[in-house]
Amino acid sequence: MTPPHDKKLFLLDAFALIYRAYYAFIKNPRVNSKGQNTSAAYGFTTVLLDLINKEKPTHLAVVFDSAEETTRATEFADYKANREAMPEDISSMIEPIQEIIRAFNIPILISPGDEADDIIGTIAKKAEKAGYRTYMMTPDKDFGQLVSENIFIYKPAKGGKPPEVWGVPEVCAQFEVDRPEQVIDVLGLWGDAVDNIPGIPGIGEKTAKALVKKYGSVEGLIEHANELKGKQKENVIQFAEQGLLSKKLATINLDVAVDFDEKSLEMEEPDLEKVKKIFTKLEFKTLSKKFWEKKLLFPRNEF
Repeated sequence: MTPPHDKKLFLLDAFALIYRAYYAFIKNPRVNSKGQNTSAAYGFTTVLLDLINKEKPTHLAVVFDSAEETTRATEFADYKANREAMPEDISSMIEPIQEIIRAFNIPILISPGDEADDIIGTIAKKAEKAGYRTYMMTPDKDFGQLVSENIFIYKPAKGGKPPEVWGVPEVCAQFEVDRPEQVIDVLGLWGDAVDNIPGIPGIGEKTAKALVKKYGSVEGLIEHANELKGKQKENVIQFAEQGLLSKKLATINLDVAVDFDEKSLEMEEPDLEKVKKIFTKLEFKTLSKKFWEKKLLFPRNEF
């Protein structure tokens, strides 16, 4: 459990957690009597309730990517171009998942044209200035660039292992950098196959870490390209602009037009009638039993 704090904010990377929940049940999907695959909704809800029950945040929000074209896609047409379409069994559960979130009186944050990363980054930095300790719940390595003394990655449990909390020491050790901001440079050189960020050809994870360690940044490497040898030297010179673009694409925007409304992020009691209605609709019998019989989530309430 993370340490108690009077301003403890959790920001959940919705789609990353929804996909993770869905694939956790891929070998044994949850299907209700209507034939609906509810794995994504069931898994996400279980994670949400466990988080609230165990970590006891004072403030919480679930952050979704915008459905509109993002700024990165306008700058680089191939950004995320190789991603497969969202499986129907996931897309059909997005509205029910949002209905569940609203039933628990948890705010959903979406900003037109912005990705969840940028919204989370912007809110986390604003919250830090307001004295919050913020946990970004995501399995995404890109968030390492945001970590500071009061901003952490909260990596969800996996394979029976408990959640991991990454602060500055953990991020620096993982990426072999001196400062979390240099995660951007590692990603800029290495690229990201998931998001189709090209990086510089011939530079993989290990080499990217070593080059950033030596030269400090993508710009520093390009400036000292003549110190390199062979094909690596050739690639760094030839693909310098691509490396700089990749760094830009990997940089989380901290200036999204979203307000940090502290009051709206405060934890509230759930709307029990709405919770019961959606749980019944999706046939979440086990979760319903836990929620009402074991007083999961809000033990002080008399349900």
